[in-house]
Amino acid sequence: MTTLDHSPALTPLRQARERFLTGRPLPDAVPDEVLAAWRRARFYGVRHDLDGPVHEPELPADSDLLEAARPVLDRIAPALGHSALLLTDERLRVLWSTGEVPGDDRCRDLSEREVGHNSAALALRTRRRAEVHGPEHFLDVWQDVSAVSVPLLAPDSGQAMGTVTVASALCAGCGPHPGAALAEAAACAVEAELLARSRTAERVLLDAYSRAAHGPDRAIVALDGRNRLISQAAVRLATPQVLTALERACAGERGSGARASQDSRQSQGARLRPPAEQCYAVTLPADAGCTAEITPVRHDGRVLGIVAVLEARVAEVPRPAPRPALALAGGSVPWRHAVARAVELARVHEPLLLTGERGSGKTALARELLGGTVPLVADAAESPELGVKYSELADGHPLLLRHAERLAQPDVAALNSLLDEHPDVYLLVTYTPGTPPGPCFQRLLDTLAARSVTLPALRERPEDVRELLPVLAPRPAPGQPPLTWTLDALRALEEHPWPGNVTELAHVVRTLAEHRRVTGPVRRAELPDPVREGPAARRLSPMEHAERTAILAALRRHGGNKARAAVSLGIGRATLYRKLRGYRDVP
Repeated sequence: MTTLDHSPALTPLRQARERFLTGRPLPDAVPDEVLAAWRRARFYGVRHDLDGPVHEPELPADSDLLEAARPVLDRIAPALGHSALLLTDERLRVLWSTGEVPGDDRCRDLSEREVGHNSAALALRTRRRAEVHGPEHFLDVWQDVSAVSVPLLAPDSGQAMGTVTVASALCAGCGPHPGAALAEAAACAVEAELLARSRTAERVLLDAYSRAAHGPDRAIVALDGRNRLISQAAVRLATPQVLTALERACAGERGSGARASQDSRQSQGARLRPPAEQCYAVTLPADAGCTAEITPVRHDGRVLGIVAVLEARVAEVPRPAPRPALALAGGSVPWRHAVARAVELARVHEPLLLTGERGSGKTALARELLGGTVPLVADAAESPELGVKYSELADGHPLLLRHAERLAQPDVAALNSLLDEHPDVYLLVTYTPGTPPGPCFQRLLDTLAARSVTLPALRERPEDVRELLPVLAPRPAPGQPPLTWTLDALRALEEHPWPGNVTELAHVVRTLAEHRRVTGPVRRAELPDPVREGPAARRLSPMEHAERTAILAALRRHGGNKARAAVSLGIGRATLYRKLRGYRDVP
């Protein structure tokens, strides 16, 4: 008996797939999700018969996920029977597998770009358990295969780390996949192991910090890429620039591990002490005001983080505390979440897409993520046809590409080709959504979607306005007080929708600082009309807008005296009051 005989319910879908592959009209019964997946596979150029060379992904040399999952999966493997068990990372590269299913020996990358529709890609996209059966797959080799996948989520951040998949012979039509419970149990066990390891790492880091901070005046910073422990004495010295440099040193230690050679450390700007001391000085920014000596924190032969001892530079002239970077200013939950996600992704030098409204801080954040690295900068807003030789970027030199939405078609095609050949190229892209993208540009966005961060608009984080104001204001002249604000002015700034986001707010602050002729806090009356009058519920017609502008100008000329303003405008005072009440509800 054939597989088709076992699964008559899939016969219409099998026939629909054949019609799709031959370009014939499809019946209406094809599920929208399956049809969309087939179309994506065709757009990506996936061959349904796997004709030609098969992509072999470059696997990470050191995978925390694989290290945590391998003991769990080895215990589960004997219960598989005639099924196969697979583990993928967040890029759907197969890190581990056992058992056999058709095509398993060739398909080591389960991304839709390589093999089309499958349960692992669907589970990672939807963040829940997913099943794909027989003809729902795009590949011929999986037409008699059923698979169920469960996403693996990081215990600390909730980010998807990969998937667990159980694949077997076709079993559609008999309820949930028989391996669904096994896949769920495996995923839960792997996540529990990840959580245990995370807590162990935190305890090891805390112990190392406690041993180093054996005195109240000792400036100690301990970090592991997720956690930071800073002693009271280190608060003054641990500026954002110092912490960024220490984070880079920590990432280098974790990447190289205990096997890092002296030459590789020197290439990171570090000077090694004798091996017995296991500590070395790390290069900090010139204006840091301190030095740092770091010691790797090891557990079970792996580097988990570092402990840094900070010391103030001798004979240094005291400098004012540096301002926080504009890209990092803000304590709201949406902003902290977006920045944390961007910082996490930027630790790996691979493509990163920053999206958001104009003026929301995409370029500022991109430059902050680059740290001290000087990138090649290309701005499509200045020249849509950039003429950049993208092939030269494969050597690891970063490119900051601004205003990607204005790229010319040849550059979009060149970028797509580059990412096809070098998916790990060091590329930061800023993109402002607007008009619907064309197919070629949509392909570029789809490629970058897995490593993208959307920055919230300023109106979505009004509580950050007060923190942004001192960062945006120009430094006062010597002997002059910094720019301050009345509570009424602050409320007006927080209530304004800021269509130009941080860029618009910066323009308002700089204009006030440069043209003020009075002292004391900025009052609400000094703010621009749209900001001072507050948000609105409806749009003015051109006639109403002109009328409102004339009324506000008359009020300014007469010092806010409504009676005199009404006389100068040739209208009654009652009419003026009525119009002002009406304009409170408009922009």
